[in-house]
Amino acid sequence: MEVTTYSVVCQRIGNWWAISVPELRGLHTQARRLDQVAPMAQEAIALLLDIDPAAVNVEVHPELPGTVTQALSARQAARDADKKAEQATATAVRALLRDGYTVRDAGALLGLSPQRISQIASRHTTAPTSTAA
Repeated sequence: MEVTTYSVVCQRIGNWWAISVPELRGLHTQARRLDQVAPMAQEAIALLLDIDPAAVNVEVHPELPGTVTQALSARQAARDADKKAEQATATAVRALLRDGYTVRDAGALLGLSPQRISQIASRHTTAPTSTAA
């Protein structure tokens, strides 16, 4: 069975999510909660096209208030900053240990416990390659 994917747009109006499918003019339905949008749209599309609901896949694109968009953007920036900080910390740990600093001194310099320094060092150490004769 061939499955077709449809983009579903929804926006909050009062206590309901108003659902439309731009690819299928005139197809509108509604749902109480966002988690109900996909199954409602899938069922409406299947009824309109007289096909098995299993042949319909939907991608839900809710219209978001500006505050939600800002929050999502800030959360992504925080994840990106965490990843950058983790990479910079791993680089610093490798450099400090390579330069002869103790695990305890590296921890004191980076504000981490010696145990955490050891974890980072062991996670970012490359395994030696074996040379079989």
